[in-house]
Amino acid sequence: MAIAEVLPNEYGYVIIVVVFYCFLNLWMGFQVGGARKRYKVPYPTLYAIESENKDAKLFNCVQRGHQNSLEMMPMYFLLMILGGMKHPCICTGLGLLYNVSRFFYFKGYSTGDPKKRLTIGKFGFLAMLGLAVCTISFAISLLRG
Repeated sequence: MAIAEVLPNEYGYVIIVVVFYCFLNLWMGFQVGGARKRYKVPYPTLYAIESENKDAKLFNCVQRGHQNSLEMMPMYFLLMILGGMKHPCICTGLGLLYNVSRFFYFKGYSTGDPKKRLTIGKFGFLAMLGLAVCTISFAISLLRG
């Protein structure tokens, strides 16, 4: 039996949204690379030091926006992939909300004012909560047989 026969047809949307996040992550990485050139922060320096670079906070905010997105990625992927097996349409919607909120989280953080990351970016936490509920629902349905 092929895996495509077991998964709901709508699961393809879940996959597309996960891949969309991969492209978003690549874009954020390019933004960090541009910030390295703009603020003169050479590799392999992960974070700039304010006593050595007047633009350290600006660079660090761009770097942190991307780094935080990388830190959340495994949990997001796991919840999307598993929760989407039972609730593909709900997870697709929540995943899109998460992706869009992550974009605004990054853009807000990149301004140099970390508080701006939460203007629209805060909705990503709501999306993650919804994905967790979908995944728990899937787990319960498996346990009940």
